[in-house]
Amino acid sequence: MTRTVHPIEAESYRILRDRVDLSHLPPLTRAVTERVVHASADLDYVTDLVCDEAGLAAGLAALRAGAPIVTDVWMVAAGITRAGREIVCPVAEPAAAELGRAAGVTRSAAAVRIAYDRVGPGAVWVVGCAPTALVELIGLDAAPALVVGLPVGFVGAAESKAALRASGLPAVSNVGEKGGSAVAAAALNALLYLEDK
Repeated sequence: MTRTVHPIEAESYRILRDRVDLSHLPPLTRAVTERVVHASADLDYVTDLVCDEAGLAAGLAALRAGAPIVTDVWMVAAGITRAGREIVCPVAEPAAAELGRAAGVTRSAAAVRIAYDRVGPGAVWVVGCAPTALVELIGLDAAPALVVGLPVGFVGAAESKAALRASGLPAVSNVGEKGGSAVAAAALNALLYLEDK
């Protein structure tokens, strides 16, 4: 599938590249960083993002092989613009609320358990909202191909991303409280746009 780049997007990238030189970054890290900055208009991500080039390569290979994509919320799924990819996101299902109540965890954490039961190891996980989903994923023996861990918030977001980096899982994260659904989707989109290259 060949992706057509809209002139506004091309101009946005031209402006971005005029403002900051990312040519020193490894190629996948550069693609993710540029896509996140493009989506957020926030140049702080140039120094705030933490990308694992080998992890990004593993994630790209997994996507090329058809690995499932799991998101913590539908807002992340809605931002993933590559048509034809199935997204697993059970957070709104009644079973997630029921399991959350029964296990004493958030609905987002319960949804991670449900999603893992469906997809097993080797999936690409994208967390852009719920720190508790990221913490739950880290605690599972999920063997993900890649974790895009960019939840946002003042409670637990920075800590969950620090735990992700400490876990040794292949990951993209950032060091602060900011993040969010659009940023997490943008990081994955960077890889999806490279998928056929």
